[in-house]
Amino acid sequence: MELFYFMVFGALGAVVAALELSKNSKDRINTSPAFNSFKNNYLVVYSLMMAGDWLQGPYVYYLYSTYGFGKGEIGQLFIAGFGSSMLFGTIVGSLADKQGRRRACVTYCITYILSCITKHSPQYKILMIGRVLGGIATSLLFSAFESWLVAEHNKRGFEQQWLSLTFSKAIFLGNGLVAILSGLFGNLLVDSLSLGPVAPFDAAACFLAIGMAIILSSWTENFGDSSENKDLLTQFRGAAVAIASDEKIAVLGAIQSLFEGSMYTFVFLWTPALSPNDEEIPHGFIFATFMLASMLGSSLASRLMARSSPRVESYMQIVFVISSASLLLPIITNLLVPPSKEKGGSISFAGCLQLLGFCTFEACVGIFWPSIMKMRSQYIPEEARSTIMNFFRIPLNIFVCIVLYNVNAFPITVMFGMCSIFLFVASILQRRLMAISDKPSIWKIGQL
Repeated sequence: MELFYFMVFGALGAVVAALELSKNSKDRINTSPAFNSFKNNYLVVYSLMMAGDWLQGPYVYYLYSTYGFGKGEIGQLFIAGFGSSMLFGTIVGSLADKQGRRRACVTYCITYILSCITKHSPQYKILMIGRVLGGIATSLLFSAFESWLVAEHNKRGFEQQWLSLTFSKAIFLGNGLVAILSGLFGNLLVDSLSLGPVAPFDAAACFLAIGMAIILSSWTENFGDSSENKDLLTQFRGAAVAIASDEKIAVLGAIQSLFEGSMYTFVFLWTPALSPNDEEIPHGFIFATFMLASMLGSSLASRLMARSSPRVESYMQIVFVISSASLLLPIITNLLVPPSKEKGGSISFAGCLQLLGFCTFEACVGIFWPSIMKMRSQYIPEEARSTIMNFFRIPLNIFVCIVLYNVNAFPITVMFGMCSIFLFVASILQRRLMAISDKPSIWKIGQL
């Protein structure tokens, strides 16, 4: 493996360690023992849930290919997952608000475990069912757990500022450290122990089962709007009216969709961007480097959110501009650096520059997650939190499905340019959110 990869990984690791070790009293939030116990319990569960998700990611495509499916059939399976999340996400979100968030979290575990079990079958229909179940599970992962946390945090009377501490730690662990360890563990199972590409899915099911046991034994139930006289359609309509009536919610939803849409598109694009001539690149090590960059971002976010200034609405404008600029690098290098026509070999000079830009983007991702969580906790009403959060994912999933369907129709530079534009628009919308952040809401879901 080339020295360059180790240098980037080592530099990021050193910066993350320095940031964590250099935190002073201004960068830390003084909390109570009761909150620390509550926070640690949630972090353990969230880390197990993310381990169950991260273990599967690197091996889904590989597993399908070992079953003999081509690129087109595999693409259809991926589209089924995002399409399922789009179609069923808002429904399961509404059910989570009405039937209970703890119950929805348990449903996530069961649904994802069943999805993992389907990976043992080489039959296309069974795998398609697994992708549909996985799409439903993803909707619950990105709504039910956060909704439960916010409601339980408020119910127990903890200070609002402490919520940002849980968010930043959850991203630091779940989307950083756990992602790196999951990649290494999956590599151990598949390559070192030669257990086959289905082994990470079995391991994921085990982690999900352990997390479910902790939820069942230690979590209490909480609800959104549990009124008996409100059916699912009424609650669904109330959430839609909330988004249409409150500009802050609508703008926040647009920001989330633009950023996450660009982020998921980046997941599909970084490999061909770094190896346009089939250069040999260490995919697993680069993935771990990206996750380390994300940890760096979440560490920065924890410092920023521990202070009263700057506000999250303010610094996120800068984050979106930086992320937009970082995804312009493939276009810039394509224009300024003569492309190599040699097939194979090691990563090119242009690829090295792009890798640094991609690490910058991943650091912005690490800042984005806890920051958007904090803004959602401030602006989204408790009565329909899960429902509204899954509303936000509808345009995201439509966009990703379109990208997947047309991934070979446009040059890669066009795709990166589109993502860069989306991120710049997100920065403009973030500026608007900053301007209206103190405006009072003029609606109340409970009166709809």
